[in-house]
Amino acid sequence: MSPPSLGGRPVRRASQRASRRQILVFVEGKRTEERYLVDWARRYRGDVIVMIDPFRGVPTSLIERAVDRQRQEKRDERRGRGQNYDEIWCVFDVDEHPRLDRVFDLARRHEIHLAVSNPCLELWFILHFEDQSAWIHRHRAQEHSEELLGCGKVLSNEAVAALFDRYDGAAERARQLERWHTEAGSAPGENPSSGLWRLIDSIRGSDEP
Repeated sequence: MSPPSLGGRPVRRASQRASRRQILVFVEGKRTEERYLVDWARRYRGDVIVMIDPFRGVPTSLIERAVDRQRQEKRDERRGRGQNYDEIWCVFDVDEHPRLDRVFDLARRHEIHLAVSNPCLELWFILHFEDQSAWIHRHRAQEHSEELLGCGKVLSNEAVAALFDRYDGAAERARQLERWHTEAGSAPGENPSSGLWRLIDSIRGSDEP
């Protein structure tokens, strides 16, 4: 079963705060994802507030936490004590995690968006520099990403800047991989693939398909 957000742009709820949209993000990793997303949030902070929840865990734990948070936000809103986020996202790798079908099902039922990389986030980084159409093991993806960026899990300022500058090419390569999987008869989300571009486009306020 493929991730729910892989088939198209997420449908946004209208923001209840007049000034800026608000996005809540749950991430799997302790360092890399947050460092990467914080840079995008900073660049677009005039238009959107991106909150990264401090919870970290495997995909099943992330989606359960996101659902609980969504329910709490709705309860608080009904009591006049809070407002819903415009979008809630979970960011994680396929890696070797079991039970992802349940994660995708919960996300669909609760309208939580997924930004999934297969096999790992480093595949998304590779796409900023070059095509990657062949199946790739996560260890090789991690090694090659480090070669291209000149750093490992802790992204340097130079790496973050390079990823920002090369974003458009990476997004197009990721979209092309989705088209390639569809034409080959494999489901979107197969190795190699990444849906990070959808979250970044949401932060940017992009209307790209």
